[in-house]
Amino acid sequence: MIPSWVLDVLGVMAQLFIVLVGAIAALIVLFWLIDSNQRADAVRRNYPVVGRFRSLFIRLGEFFRTYMFALDREELPFNRAEREAVNRMSQGHGNIIPFGSTKLLTPVGTVLFVNCPYPVLEQDVAQTQPCEFGAYADTPYMAPSVFNISGMSYGALSKPAVRALSLGAAKAGIWMNTGEGGLSPMHLEGGCDIVFQVGTAKYGVRDKDGLMSDDKLREIAAHDTVRMFEVKLAQGAKPGKGGLLPGEKVNREIAKIRGIEPFKDSVSPNRHPEIFDNGSLLDFIAHVRSVTGKPTGIKTVIGAYGWLEELCDLIWERGIESAPDFITIDSGDGGTGAAPMPLMDNVGLTVREALPLVCDILIRKGLKDRIRIVVSGKMITPSGVAWALAVGADAVVSARGFMFSIGCIQSLKCDKNTCPTGVTTHKKSLQRGLQPKQKSVKAAEYAKAMIKDVEMIAHSCGVPEPRALKRKHVRVVGADGTTRPLDEIMPYPQVETEG
Repeated sequence: MIPSWVLDVLGVMAQLFIVLVGAIAALIVLFWLIDSNQRADAVRRNYPVVGRFRSLFIRLGEFFRTYMFALDREELPFNRAEREAVNRMSQGHGNIIPFGSTKLLTPVGTVLFVNCPYPVLEQDVAQTQPCEFGAYADTPYMAPSVFNISGMSYGALSKPAVRALSLGAAKAGIWMNTGEGGLSPMHLEGGCDIVFQVGTAKYGVRDKDGLMSDDKLREIAAHDTVRMFEVKLAQGAKPGKGGLLPGEKVNREIAKIRGIEPFKDSVSPNRHPEIFDNGSLLDFIAHVRSVTGKPTGIKTVIGAYGWLEELCDLIWERGIESAPDFITIDSGDGGTGAAPMPLMDNVGLTVREALPLVCDILIRKGLKDRIRIVVSGKMITPSGVAWALAVGADAVVSARGFMFSIGCIQSLKCDKNTCPTGVTTHKKSLQRGLQPKQKSVKAAEYAKAMIKDVEMIAHSCGVPEPRALKRKHVRVVGADGTTRPLDEIMPYPQVETEG
């Protein structure tokens, strides 16, 4: 005999089920009426209700491809193998993998390093020496590391993300670039070396009219940890267009740091109005360096390059001290929170072409030792950093590598303020998962592991430290499947101008 209370419960459940089915049926009818009468979407108009699943599957497709269907080396902009390599390094596990490489070594352009039959013994290994930036500045900077954090502003990144990177940079002994959003308390919190970026909107050093304020420059330079200033001319994902931070990410604190109105789109001009030719560029650099007393360089994307040769000639006319202390070369396939697709996909040379081009110009013009070269652009693994140093870079900076190290999962929500890991969102509920102290350890471990692995490549090639790598240590796969030495493909030029 079934108890009465059981029958009562079953009756209630049956009624709820009928109500639920009825509600679903009513909702389907409502969606059918809406879809069949709207005119914006042809698929939904022709296939009411069912057509709605198309948009859902498109949104979910990128996640299914990432976790289920794409192979380890297929995804863009960074594949699973690269992301997992960063994850291993940031967790202190090293970069040890089993059973052989999954990387194809035969495609044209693949870089291979030339191992020496007599590699450097452990007792003969030399510690990577600091590199001097700004020999003619009042306060030169001895940069200790070949691998550092690229420009990412507070605004594009969340507060806990900036704090984690600052703390991590200090632990690893590397520098951190502020990006164009100004100097925040979180940048200073860790006590790491800082490169302050002067963007086209002069965020952080602008007056009420949006022009550069010398007083604010001095105020920034007064911080001992601010080591250098970088004048941003262009960035990889959008050369010829200024930075963009959506209004929903411009909270009151960010607005105060930048010197702008809160909750309005933060749109930078596409260039510095004060800089319109090589002469005004050198004037601007000299002004920033004289006001701050610290090394001052530029960041740009290489497209046209005749101006660089003319710039070198003008430097010799004015005197070698007038040169920028460094040039940061950003790759045309660089990353950002938000950028127009036509620029991101089609404008600017990649670092593979731009770096040797700039190095060769500086060598020919006799300025390679005066102007340091910093390079960025998708170099998140040791091989990319070692290649850049072999070609002629003095240092490498990475943005997205360090984003991965503190938890980024490449969800591609950077501009939506909905980043699920808290790296690029200002929603407190989503920032909960990013604990700065714990993530700072991962950022530091990543940096240390990268430097260690780059040194390992150098030792395998028979040189004591990474900056001793040269083009002769690299071979590149050609169209016929065989490799050629990089110094044969890109031979060092003759010096035309002697200092």
